[in-house]
Amino acid sequence: MSDYVIFTDSACDIKPELLKEWGVGFQSLTLRFEKDDKEYTDGAIDSKLFYDRMRNGGVAKTAAVNSEMFSNAFEEHLKNGIDLLYLGFSSGLSTTFNSARLAAESLREKYPERKIVVVDTLSASAGFGLLLNLTVEKKNAGATIEEAAAFAEELKYKLCHWFTVDDLVYLKRGGRISPTVAFVGNVLGIKPVLHMDNEGHLINMFKVRGRKTSVAALADKYGELAVDKEGGKVFISHGDCLKDAEELAKILKDRYNATVELITNVGTVIGAHSGPGTLALFFVGTER
Repeated sequence: MSDYVIFTDSACDIKPELLKEWGVGFQSLTLRFEKDDKEYTDGAIDSKLFYDRMRNGGVAKTAAVNSEMFSNAFEEHLKNGIDLLYLGFSSGLSTTFNSARLAAESLREKYPERKIVVVDTLSASAGFGLLLNLTVEKKNAGATIEEAAAFAEELKYKLCHWFTVDDLVYLKRGGRISPTVAFVGNVLGIKPVLHMDNEGHLINMFKVRGRKTSVAALADKYGELAVDKEGGKVFISHGDCLKDAEELAKILKDRYNATVELITNVGTVIGAHSGPGTLALFFVGTER
C-alpha cells in the first residue's frame, strides 16, 4: 500500500501549526482590501486588526487558489512517490475546488502510477476543519486513501454548519439579503440563523431577535440534530467575538454535557464575507 498525504486549503480555518501537527499540507486563498493594492494570504493579517478594519468600513475582496498553485504544491508530494487526497472548500462558495480538480486531472497524466483523489467537502470554516480532522483520524487508524476519501464523501452530508451574524450589512454585500431588509433588521436587532445545505450553499433558515437569542438558537439546533450529544466532536468558529463563542460552549456543556474541542477564528477569507461578530457551530448530525 502506497503512503499518502492529506492536503487542504485555508478555508478550513484551522491554524497552520495545527494542520502541521495533523500532517496536513495546505494552500492559502488570498484577499485584498478595496483601494489597497496589497494582496494578503489568508491568515496573514492579525484577526483582531482585520475585523476592526471591517468595522471601520473596509471592504475585503477574496480570490480562489488557481490550478497552477495547486499543481505545484501537489507535485512536491507526487514526485516523491506519495499519493495525495485533497479535501477542498465547498464548490458552492468558491472556484477553489475546481482549480484543484483541474490540477489533479493534469497531474494524473504526468504521474499515472500515483493516486490523486479530490473531495469537494461542500463545507467551510471550522465545519470543513472538523471534516478534515475526522478524516485525518481515519487515516491514522489505518484507512487506505480510497477508504479515507469514501469516509469523507459520506460524512460531509452529516456535517452540520449552523451560524449567526451580528451585522446584516455583510450578508447584504454578498447579495443574500436586500438593502432594505439589512437596514430594518439592524434597527430592530434581527439576527438571522443560517446553515450550509447539501449543495454547499449558505441558506437563511430563520430569524430571531437579539444576539443572546441567536446564540441560544445554535445550541437548540445541536440538541435537535447532534448524533452524539455528549461524546461527539464539536468545533466553534467566531469572527472576533470570543466571549460569545465561550458562552455557546458553556450552554452546550450545561444543556447536553457536550465538550467543545476547538474554538477558532473565522479566517480572513471566510470572514470577508460573513463579517465581524459571526458565530458558527459545527458537529456531526443525523443530517445537515
